[in-house]
Amino acid sequence: MDQGDPVDQGENKADSGIDTGPPDPATAPRARGAVVAALMLAMALAALDSTIVSTAVPQIVGDLGGFSVFSWLFSGYLLAVTVTLPVYGKLSDTFGRKPVLIAGSALFLLGSLLCAVAWNMGALIAFRIVQGLGGGALQGTVQTLAADLYPLKERPKIQSKLSTVWAVSAVAGPGVGGLLAAYAGWRWIFLVNLPVGAVALWLIVRHLHEPRREKPATRARVDWAGALAVFACGGVLLTALVQGGVAWPWLSAPSLALFAAGLALAGVVVLVERRAAEPIIPGWVWRRRTIAAVNLALGALGLLMVAPTVFLPTYAQSVLGLAPVAAGFVLTVWTLSWPVSAALSQHVYRRIGFRNTAMLGMGAASLLLVSFPLLPYPGEAWQPTLLMLGLGAALGLFQLPLIVGVQSTVVWEERGTTTASVLFCRQTGQTVGAALFGAVANGVLASRLGGAGDLDSVTRAMDTAGGSETLRRAVADAVHAVYLGAAGAAALAFLVLLLLAPRKFPVIQDR
Repeated sequence: MDQGDPVDQGENKADSGIDTGPPDPATAPRARGAVVAALMLAMALAALDSTIVSTAVPQIVGDLGGFSVFSWLFSGYLLAVTVTLPVYGKLSDTFGRKPVLIAGSALFLLGSLLCAVAWNMGALIAFRIVQGLGGGALQGTVQTLAADLYPLKERPKIQSKLSTVWAVSAVAGPGVGGLLAAYAGWRWIFLVNLPVGAVALWLIVRHLHEPRREKPATRARVDWAGALAVFACGGVLLTALVQGGVAWPWLSAPSLALFAAGLALAGVVVLVERRAAEPIIPGWVWRRRTIAAVNLALGALGLLMVAPTVFLPTYAQSVLGLAPVAAGFVLTVWTLSWPVSAALSQHVYRRIGFRNTAMLGMGAASLLLVSFPLLPYPGEAWQPTLLMLGLGAALGLFQLPLIVGVQSTVVWEERGTTTASVLFCRQTGQTVGAALFGAVANGVLASRLGGAGDLDSVTRAMDTAGGSETLRRAVADAVHAVYLGAAGAAALAFLVLLLLAPRKFPVIQDR
């Protein structure tokens, strides 16, 4: 039966995983609580390390040099996390969640230790990539295990906890990094991962016991050629997006060469995956309406999230005149409403369904994003703060029902791949959004300032010498244009769910 049909498939299939089958030690409340604690610690590490380095850059550059390439401390980590998500998802479906999570945690901790002893900027960037290779396993496998541990009716609780941990850790990262760099030395930014990660690893080894599964008739084959092709293609294309317009102009030879190489590698991925017996990215991920719609919608979510996370702090400081701490608070408030809304979303989707709940949330998000350019100039700080509080609530109502819903439409052997595809699309959307909206903001500034300047240089000038009214209005117009673009991404997500997603997700009932 087609996966997109809005029917209950519970009689034809049964979930297999930690929450089904014969009694298992991992289902005991105490053991499951220990595993959940480990998942939350692992999620905190993965989120924290995506932002913790940002405020320690002056100390790192002062010690190691390499100012011209320091941006790769962030880009290298995020690229490695993104391109490895599909690989780890398939491996977790093939060999189980536990070995993948253990291997990823060990690799992440090894990368952290190597970062702490780095002797120059090149070594530190390389070791950050090693960290990211482990971080991809943490991020994807944690979300998959959360669905394994709990039946459908209880999954919103664990997913909202993980959302809270992710949001708080990501927002707290710059502050924690600044404190450690100032009072303990920047190397402690990476050393603190070791005891926390060791505790998470011990809890997983000690308390996570996946049920025995029947051995397949033939030995499982890993599509290593496909994994390498996916890694190379994703790495090249994401590098082109991250560095385009920053390290080199968009239409320059390096940019065009990277995009051409990325498209060629995409063709290689298609050829390799079609011939593979067990492809890393199986075709059913895009043939099933539910999964394809959720992937596209979450990709649009990643796109629109760039507007507040990247551009709102600049707006708060340059236009509203707030101090960095106060500007950070304007952004932080959405981490308060997002997890609360996500936790309460179960009461909505049980009545109107996963798709309609997500559409309700994204419809509200579209209106809030469109409202941002309508704020008075220069305005008061409470106005964008209130919009961010509402935006967090709207996106919590959007994201969690889609993740819980799509995980509930597949069997255990497909859940890792499905979850990884959703997270991969969201991460890719954020990368595309950063490049796209950066170009939009710089284009608006160039038109307002007579063809010169970009957002980074303008904001630095305003910080050092104080900005004129012309500069402040130019920054406001640039950020307003970005928010309109984000509203367009929200409308795209809404239309994808309306036109592509089935009205009722084909949920597989838990036994």
